[in-house]
Amino acid sequence: MKELLFGTAGTPLSAKKRGSVEGIQRIRELGLGCMELEFVRGVRMKEGMAEKVRATAEEENVALSVHAPYYINLNSAEEEKIDASIERIYQSARIGALCGASSIVFHPAYYHKQDSEEVFERVSALLGRLASRLEDEGIDAVLRPETTGKPTQLGDLEETLMMASAIEGVMPCIDFSHLHARSSGEYNTIEEFRGVLGKVEEYLGHEGLEDMHCHVSGIEYGDKGEKNHLVLRESDYNYVDLMAAFREFGVKGLVICESPNLEEDALLLQDTFRNTEM
Repeated sequence: MKELLFGTAGTPLSAKKRGSVEGIQRIRELGLGCMELEFVRGVRMKEGMAEKVRATAEEENVALSVHAPYYINLNSAEEEKIDASIERIYQSARIGALCGASSIVFHPAYYHKQDSEEVFERVSALLGRLASRLEDEGIDAVLRPETTGKPTQLGDLEETLMMASAIEGVMPCIDFSHLHARSSGEYNTIEEFRGVLGKVEEYLGHEGLEDMHCHVSGIEYGDKGEKNHLVLRESDYNYVDLMAAFREFGVKGLVICESPNLEEDALLLQDTFRNTEM
């Protein structure tokens, strides 16, 4: 990735129709550069539509990613639920790759009051096998476990970066708002943002900073972590300093906005980044 692109989680609200093709076209009209295909309720897109999505994205020069279904838990006590979770990620990757999506984002697992290291090892082993399967089948997609918004979920910053550094075909999705919510208000200063990006470089080298996939939005949180997304200017999230840190560290890749007003905040982030001085 040669630059930092900004876009929306799903079709922009101002699109004339709710389809992915219309969403990509609206992204280009707005002057944004990327869009995340939301497979969060299930992978329902057919191969023919995926080909249309890819053609449109290439024509409009819009980068795509995929958010896999919410119903994923690679640490379930029931093996059939683990198998179903793996299949959901696999199908997200298969259809996503046909769309031309470069990254497949998902929430990996819950701890279920188990030892965090044991959960980490179990999930890492599953992801390693799945990444190998995708490579063997020629499915060109990177798996991106996401930093999660609640302390009951696997996916703090360290865990996410450790998985990415240890498993070929896995890279992180750094949800900066989730980090903020999970810690009940931390990860919200220029120094803390520098710390996060420094950790990315520590684990993944400078190449990791040039292949970032980020989620940013306003967020409401409490003692148990994330509650819901908010419009940036109606939240306490320090997006101005985050954009300054991105510029300082030369971050490149995709920034996906999940705020309720989608494209308005995506444009706000893009404008803030572009107007930030070194």
